[in-house]
Amino acid sequence: MKLTWKKALSGIAALAAFLYWQDNGLMITKYHYYSKKLPKIFSGYKILQISDLQNKEFGAEHKKILSAIEKQKPDCIVITGDLLDRNRTNIKSAIQFIANVVKLAPVYYVSGNHEHQSGAYDIWISFLKEHGVFVLENEKQKITKDSEYISILGLKDKSVNPQYKQILSDLSQEQQSQFQILLSHRPELLCDYAENPIDIVFTGHAHGGQIRIPFVGGIFAPHQGFFPKYTSGMHTQKNTSMVISRGLGNSTFPFRIHNRPELVVVTLLSIE
Repeated sequence: MKLTWKKALSGIAALAAFLYWQDNGLMITKYHYYSKKLPKIFSGYKILQISDLQNKEFGAEHKKILSAIEKQKPDCIVITGDLLDRNRTNIKSAIQFIANVVKLAPVYYVSGNHEHQSGAYDIWISFLKEHGVFVLENEKQKITKDSEYISILGLKDKSVNPQYKQILSDLSQEQQSQFQILLSHRPELLCDYAENPIDIVFTGHAHGGQIRIPFVGGIFAPHQGFFPKYTSGMHTQKNTSMVISRGLGNSTFPFRIHNRPELVVVTLLSIE
């Protein structure tokens, strides 16, 4: 009997350690994106993506994740929503994170559904702007190097943005000959993104399918249902490529399995 209890306790400890590692074992996923439209001066430009932090903290005062970001030496940082969590909104923690991440590189931001459902959206956006974050809620900016530039566009989350298709068309068509990056929370809208002259889109929202089955993929994603198509990786439709972050935190479901939290790094490369 004692031996059985020892085995049971060992099994429980091993399971607890595995689940902790799956939820906290931060990893870096890297991609290269090649483009003929990209100005040569931007070749090698490194974009780091943060998505779906959901008020999670990696280390005291976010030191673990901030160190990981700094080591990548990004040229810019893009945030694709859900830094806040509607179920346990912690503005103080999110503010602490942003106040430090803006010291590492220029930061560009779009909202996710959780910011709008948190009850703190207006306060949050005001804070971001005060700290120099480029808030791209149905807006765009130019990123310039010498006399060349690329455009970065952002869509406010679809949950509060019913005219997003027309807004995206208006934003992107004006400078369609230029290299264009889009930030948008939702990957399930790839068909809509690809109808516009967008080169690369950064998205999140799917949490990697939460639980991933090897060689199959994620089990469930919001607004896609069971065995969703878009949960991670890079996908291409027409002339548009979409990068999906598996995200960093959890919300309603407390565990990530075969789906460790990730930071995504994309290096842009110009080709003839």
